[in-house]
Amino acid sequence: MYSGKLVFAQLVDHLPLHTFRRCVARYRGHRKVKSFSCFDQYLCMTFAQLTYRESLRDIEACLRAQRTKLYHMGIRGEVSRNTLANANAVRDWRIYADFAQALIHHAQQLYAEDDFGVELDKTVYALDSTLIDLSLTLFPWAPHQRSRAAIKLHTLLDLRGPIPAFVHVSGHHMADVEMLDLLIPEPGAFYIMDRGYIDFTRLYALNKASAIFVVRDKANTKFRRRYSRPVDRTKGMICDQTIVLTGKFARDYYPQPLRRIKVRDPDDGKALVLLSNNLDLPATSIADLYRCRWQIEIFFKWVKQHLRIKAFFGTSENAVRTQIWIAISVYVLVAIVRKRLALEASLYTILQILSLTAFEKVPINQLFLADAIMPEINHDPNQLNLFA
Repeated sequence: MYSGKLVFAQLVDHLPLHTFRRCVARYRGHRKVKSFSCFDQYLCMTFAQLTYRESLRDIEACLRAQRTKLYHMGIRGEVSRNTLANANAVRDWRIYADFAQALIHHAQQLYAEDDFGVELDKTVYALDSTLIDLSLTLFPWAPHQRSRAAIKLHTLLDLRGPIPAFVHVSGHHMADVEMLDLLIPEPGAFYIMDRGYIDFTRLYALNKASAIFVVRDKANTKFRRRYSRPVDRTKGMICDQTIVLTGKFARDYYPQPLRRIKVRDPDDGKALVLLSNNLDLPATSIADLYRCRWQIEIFFKWVKQHLRIKAFFGTSENAVRTQIWIAISVYVLVAIVRKRLALEASLYTILQILSLTAFEKVPINQLFLADAIMPEINHDPNQLNLFA
């Protein structure tokens, strides 16, 4: 019978603790901390994410019920609802943001060779944002409309994985296109975007950085066609043109030729117009790249359904940001474990099983074997069997 570490402790073993300590030191996370460390806080919040806890009281009750196992989980401080609430409110959320970015970097290296549906050697990113609704009464610092509050989660998703390569949490007032100002373009990489990111000044900056963009065009873009390429209409292609912009300001903001591709969406029959600065790739490949953008919509849906970022454990801005970044780090950590242990199960399946086996002493990879045998409880051999 396996008598090693708890499943939760095995998961924690995949965390780069030296990186976590550097993040804590960078923002003086242990200033005025006596017993409940930043790592204790992180583990408690990770436990809440993995086991779908609904409140701080819920976290406290569950962990105190397993008091004898907390040390083996890595938690050294006393778990208290008030202590955890205070830690979420006052400890700098950037500790967990930087740590999540470090985990993302590790995950990207592990998934660098994965296929995402398009045969392409370059890195492909999808860029989009989603709103996380809040109560205006409880979160007055995040007004969105008269009767509601919200924050916006801007995400650059690496389609090989898919792994969030860059995440930015902002108020609702930040326009999607402003996210381009925060990016450091990767030369040769593809950036797939919806029409909310049409800004020819910023797109030209991507072009000058040798990055490639594919963006859905707006209906009012003015242009002049230079020439057209032949297209295969059996694959839904309508036209493939090289154009120059003729708008009053657009022609100055983006003075070079662009690729304009019109394709019919096979799902709803609507025609989509795409703009790109890549003049060499086949038109069908560019259309396929844009279709892969929907992976980021699936990512947002998955995160909202399976991570605790809709019910928050604190009402301050720091507590909300802390919870979001820890949720992202848990998602990435599970993705790292999935790749390192060569698990074939989906992230959804892995999370569901981990949520029920956090306190078991079973090797994680055995949890996903079809004929896995769970360890039996050691019974006293002198105990009589009532039903013998």
